[in-house]
Amino acid sequence: MVKSAPTLQSLPDLPICSVADMGLRELERIRLILRGGSVIDWRRMHFQAHEEVDRFLRLCQLDTTRAEDEAWARVVLSDAVEYLRKTFNYRVADAVANPEKIHDLFLFASGVKGLPRHRRIACIVLKVMHVIQHIEGRDLLHRLACSEVELSRLVMDKVLGVAQLLQTKGLPVVEFAHSIKTRESLVTKLLAKRETVAAQIYDRTRFRIITRTQSDIVPVLYFLTQHLFPFNFVVPGQTENTLVSFKAVLAENPHLQQYAQHLHLDLDYEEREDKSRNVFSGSTYRALNFIVDVPLRMDAYLPAPEQDYRERKNRTVFTLVEFQIMDEETAQKNEEGQNAHKVYKHRQRRRVLRRLSRGLVIPKRQG
Repeated sequence: MVKSAPTLQSLPDLPICSVADMGLRELERIRLILRGGSVIDWRRMHFQAHEEVDRFLRLCQLDTTRAEDEAWARVVLSDAVEYLRKTFNYRVADAVANPEKIHDLFLFASGVKGLPRHRRIACIVLKVMHVIQHIEGRDLLHRLACSEVELSRLVMDKVLGVAQLLQTKGLPVVEFAHSIKTRESLVTKLLAKRETVAAQIYDRTRFRIITRTQSDIVPVLYFLTQHLFPFNFVVPGQTENTLVSFKAVLAENPHLQQYAQHLHLDLDYEEREDKSRNVFSGSTYRALNFIVDVPLRMDAYLPAPEQDYRERKNRTVFTLVEFQIMDEETAQKNEEGQNAHKVYKHRQRRRVLRRLSRGLVIPKRQG
């Protein structure tokens, strides 16, 4: 029986953030997703207030008003500080190593609280905490009696809840659909990849979002980072973006150009990156695909906090989910000619058959 996903206290309501409302903070988060970057490469955060940090932590499935969550956050912080001190003999200021509130770390890293030197130190500590929490999440997932089916159902309930919110808020989304890869599709995909057995399937659970126009994609994308997943949990290097140019977003919105000089990376950075695309897609196929490590509370699978005698008391795991976003016009064009899904699958299967039969007799074609 699939257990229901526990929920934290509801997130405070926020007005929809349109492109006209966006500033440097929003641009950096959107760009991170569009290019499949890593928050580890950032040099500062962009939090301005305690309430904003609190919302972010709740998106990460941490509610520090709960004693067990506050204690766990302190454990991860302590581990990060110990790692830096032992591995690099790094001097972590006491204000950062033992802040009055966990939220202060993010405000230090944003430069809105503490001494100027605290910003750099807090950024480094948060980066290590980010990695440690992911390791802990993976470890917990492997220890739990939770099947792939149960995990898929939990994440599906969570995502579809936000899809309902999208509709309630009146955002211009004409389709929000989900799918789970069949066993046949998983085998075919693994055989088609160079890594084969070692390869990881990132899109076992996938959500397809179609917006009314292409200009609607950015605000819908940002809405997801406010209500569904923290922006920093996008998996680096797994974004395929042939649809939304970050540079074009700035060019089409002159009020955003004032932030260009303050970005972590220069505007031409994407043009210098090695852009890989799915070899089975048609040459004119366009979409934004990215993978997210969606955090899930697993309280229903764990002992109550007062009866939890585990040495490591993490209560959050991560499950990989693919999101594909495009506008309605692009979606229609993607089903024409060489871009059609059935043609894509034919190219993929042909590659697999050729690879399997290399040096052997090719099986007789069926039908």
